[in-house]
Amino acid sequence: MIPPHNIYIHVPFCISKCNYCAFFSRACENPDWHEYENNILREIAHWAQLLGRVHVPTVFFGGGTPSLMPVKTFENIMSALRNSFYVDSDCEITLESNPGTIDDEKMAGFIDAGMNRLSVGVQSLDDTKLQFLGRRHNARTALNLLNAAVARNIRVSADFIYGLPGDTVSDVIKLCGDINSLGLNHCSMYELTLEPGTPFANMQLQMPSNDEMADMYNAVGDNLSIPRYEVSNYAAPGNECKHNMNVWDGAPYVGIGRGAAGRVLIDDVWYEQLGGGVRFEKLSPGARAIERVITGLRMVRGVGLDKDVKKIINMDYVHAHGDLIRTTANNRLAATPRGMLVLDDIILNLVG
Repeated sequence: MIPPHNIYIHVPFCISKCNYCAFFSRACENPDWHEYENNILREIAHWAQLLGRVHVPTVFFGGGTPSLMPVKTFENIMSALRNSFYVDSDCEITLESNPGTIDDEKMAGFIDAGMNRLSVGVQSLDDTKLQFLGRRHNARTALNLLNAAVARNIRVSADFIYGLPGDTVSDVIKLCGDINSLGLNHCSMYELTLEPGTPFANMQLQMPSNDEMADMYNAVGDNLSIPRYEVSNYAAPGNECKHNMNVWDGAPYVGIGRGAAGRVLIDDVWYEQLGGGVRFEKLSPGARAIERVITGLRMVRGVGLDKDVKKIINMDYVHAHGDLIRTTANNRLAATPRGMLVLDDIILNLVG
């Protein structure tokens, strides 16, 4: 029997590339949405044939900028998913968006077609910082979109970036206060990292030190009104991103579209999969267990200690470093607040 599979659908198009972005996306003023839709529908048909009518607990449209998509394209993709799989009645259907790419009428169309969670790439509430990051919107446009989405009574999340050159703990505390005033039930707080191949990587930017970044990270946890549930994600209880939680916890998921990745489970065999038919290869139980440790430990609740995970972790390290990592009452392995700051080192010591 094939278990439920979450679905990630990649939309690669953006109006322009931001200075920090290393994601698979391309700037395109007039994408060929007809060709894109046909490619996605072919992939959906392929997976329906391979998996059968499996249950789908979550669908996540990521990008790129999915909110650029015509509503009709979104409708047709959702219709194909419902015709091919058992899309659960309470399925979480997320659409990533950028301010300035979606108005109230378009939002209503997405909602009518099934979207019930909007993730907004705000990044900053300071217009000068938005310009530095290469964003095309201003703070007012972002606030208008957030308010319009909240008024539509759907779940709303917002992404923010901190740790820019010159940022201080005081700046982060102010940002947290501004976010708290918005009344959001979910937000993502990402440290700015200089990714190879991006415009920022070629600039001689004076970034905050590791210690300064750690102080800013702690300041976010101390000053946001909603608790951290993953390294970079915060939510009021019950408002966590179900899709990401499932993926981080090791549930199967299918990646559809070029740039998408998946982990598919068929007859107790795991497969590494890339969208567009680029890759479909078996994964050993050990390799999959390592992936689950890496993603699971990002969550405050940690990774489940099932037999596959127990085989590949160094429990001696756990017993010797209780200040960094611990076992929980519900048979999970979780990083402590201090451990979250050195998570990469912990994982290296756990799984080599």
